[in-house]
Amino acid sequence: MGDDTDDVRAVLAAEDRRYRAMQDADLTTLTEVCAEELSYAHSSGVRDTRSEYLEKLRSGYYVYRRIDHPVERVEVLGDTAVVVGRMTADVEVQGRPKTIDNLALAVWTRASGAWQLLAYAPTSLPAPAA
Repeated sequence: MGDDTDDVRAVLAAEDRRYRAMQDADLTTLTEVCAEELSYAHSSGVRDTRSEYLEKLRSGYYVYRRIDHPVERVEVLGDTAVVVGRMTADVEVQGRPKTIDNLALAVWTRASGAWQLLAYAPTSLPAPAA
C-alpha cells in the first residue's frame, strides 16, 4: 500500500463508507461519496452515471447482500487517488442472485476537501485452467 498518510487513510475510510452504503442502499451517503461525474462500470460491461446507478439501487435492481473489498494499494497523486484491490459480493440483479469476484480499480477525487468516487471499473478474474 502507499505511504501511511492522512490522505490514504481518508480514501480508505471513503471506500469503506461507500461499500457500507451500497450494502445498506443508503442513497444519501452514496450521493455524498460519489462525484456527480461518476462513471460506474459493472462486471457485466454496463456503465452507469451516478444518477443511473443510484436509481438502480433505489428501485431494487441491485441489492447487495454481502460485499468484501480487500485493498492491495492506494496511490495518492495530488487531488486524485487510485485504489487497486478486489471486490467480492453476493448481489441480486433484477431479483436473481449472483456472486461477484472481481479485480477492482477505483478512482477518487478530492472536491471541497472531501474524497468522492469518480470512476469504478471491475475486471473479471480469468477462468480457471481446465
